[in-house]
Parts: sequence; C-alpha cells; structure tokens
Amino acid sequence: MNPFKALRKVSLLFISSALFYACNSNTQVVEPSAPQTQEVSMRNPVVKKEAKIFRKEISYSVDSLNTKKEIDSLFKTYSEEQLQTILALNRIEKNGIRPEKLIVVPDCASDEFNAYSPFPENINFLQCIPKTVLISQRVQAFGLYENGELIKWGPVSTGKNSTRTPNGLNYGNYKAKRKISTVDESWVLPYYFNFMNFEGVGVHQYALPGYPASHGCVRLYMDDAKYIFDWANMWDVEGSKIAKNGTPFMVFGEYDYGSDKPWINLSQNMKANDLTQEEINTLEGYLQKYQEDPKNFQNIASKNAEAELAKA
Repeated sequence: MNPFKALRKVSLLFISSALFYACNSNTQVVEPSAPQTQEVSMRNPVVKKEAKIFRKEISYSVDSLNTKKEIDSLFKTYSEEQLQTILALNRIEKNGIRPEKLIVVPDCASDEFNAYSPFPENINFLQCIPKTVLISQRVQAFGLYENGELIKWGPVSTGKNSTRTPNGLNYGNYKAKRKISTVDESWVLPYYFNFMNFEGVGVHQYALPGYPASHGCVRLYMDDAKYIFDWANMWDVEGSKIAKNGTPFMVFGEYDYGSDKPWINLSQNMKANDLTQEEINTLEGYLQKYQEDPKNFQNIASKNAEAELAKA
C-alpha cells in the first residue's frame, strides 16, 4: 500500500496540577533528579493565534473479522509496523483482535504514526511549556508535547465506569520502575509514574483491551510507559513541601460508555476524534491555572542561593 503523510496544525493548550500519594507497595522508587531550570516563564501569556490546518485526507473502513482465518489473514496482510498502527488505532493489543469484534482499519498504511494522531501537530498555547502530557478520556489517547510540538501519541485505557479517572490539571510526582498494585497484589505495574498522589493515580504499563478498564490509573503500551517514565519530570521536594511542580499532566474529556467506540466513527469522518471546542476551552482553563501557580516557575537554584544569603 502507498504510504501517506498527514500534517495538521491547530490552536489549543494544556497543563496539569500536582497531588500526593503512593498507589502500591514493593516499589523501586526513582529518586528526584537534580533541579531543572529550563522552564520558560509564562508570566506574559502567548498571544493566541488561529492555526492553519494542513492535512491529507485519510480514509478508514470498519471490519468485523468473522473467523480466526480472517484474523490470521489480517496479520499476514500488514507488516509488523502497519499492524501496530492498526492495533493502536483500536486501543488494543494483538491478542485483543477476536472474531466478530469491530475494528477500524486505515485504507492506506502510513509510515508516519503521528498521521493518525487525534491531537494536533502543533499547539501554540503550549509553546512556553517545555513538556506537557495530554490525556483524552473521550478518545482514549495520550499526546506528548515539547514547547507546543507533538512528539508522540498513543492509546490508553483509563478508568472503567465505576472507577473513572479524575479529570483535571495535575503534575508528575514520583515514579517507580516496578510497583505492586494495592488493589490486587498479583498486578505488577511497570514504569509507573504518579500524577495524583493522594488518589494514587498514575500512568503505567498494563493490558489495553480496547475500552476504559482500569481502577483509575491510565494504562499504556510497554514502550509508551517506558518513554513517559524516562521523558517526564518529577516534582522537586524540599522537606515535606513541593518546591517545584513536575511535568504537567492534563486529563480531560468524557468517554461515552454507552455508545460505539469513538474511533469506529473515523470511517465516516476522519476528524471524528479531533479535539472539540469544549475540550479546547477546558484546556484553556487548565493553562490559566498553570500560569497562576508559582511552583511552575520556581528556580530552585536561585531560591537556595537566596536562603544562604538570608542566613549570612
């Protein structure tokens, strides 16, 4: 199949607010690294500009593979990279494709995974934030931004209907390469990164079944969990107080538990999973809170120097 490329630019914004707690025991907790001072001040907000959208048409079809033979044929038709794209679009793993289970398939396979992202390639309002994690519950996906540029996206599984993941602006707190769930000791959570400490909510690797299924945390593919684990920043703590927030995690949107999976709608409209105006407004509110929190702009080195001078 002929590969295609898709570009898009949209205006938007994003952020998250910090909390405090641990989700599991038997942890290998990673100690906070040396303070980072690369944060760009947002005291003077960026002037909002309407972004132009440059985007190739992407067509999708819905397939219900009725037999195991048809599933095997799907696996043979696509390369491993193309198959991974299809799995990510359906928020599942390979063993999650079963007979008579609807899946959405792009009519053309792309070499560029970001071509299928529900998030815009550029978010002007995030250009003064070095790193931002965006988590959409409506379309079950995450997006990572560096100074407003999308660098990575992927599928997630957030909280099931009875244990929904809380929306809001939060910040990366602490991380552990391995945690044992307090809900069930048989659940090992690799590459855990907490962003709601009191609630014990974070991102980590665990099975993606194609719908929200967690007890509140955000499940990821193993590669994605490890990437965020290495990429995002923890908080800086002095004594029992937060001196500087970690990477903002912004959770937003509402999953419709009673309707078809939102990615199935891509077959009728390639923009069906794009951010809505209501979601953009929510992100704008999060950005305002980010700008108002001094712990997002605290220069730890300068603060320590001032403290030493005060003692002299």
